[in-house]
Amino acid sequence: MLEIRPTCENCNKSLPFDSNEAMICTFECTFCKDCVDTVLNHICPNCGGGFEKRPIRPAHLLDKYPPSTKIVYKPVNAKE
Repeated sequence: MLEIRPTCENCNKSLPFDSNEAMICTFECTFCKDCVDTVLNHICPNCGGGFEKRPIRPAHLLDKYPPSTKIVYKPVNAKE
């Protein structure tokens, strides 16, 4: 079951369950399409894999399978 994380890991943009801008890698790292295209060059900074459009969970299943509220925020250009 996909987590459907609520924000972009890089810019923290809101990505609700029905967002057409949400992109995920095979480990469900979640980024907005703009960050994938312009910052990440289509390569996940966490695993090195590619991205696909995150599927949209049907609204009638949200009560039974709610989206995650877990926010992962790790800007790519941030200093550690």
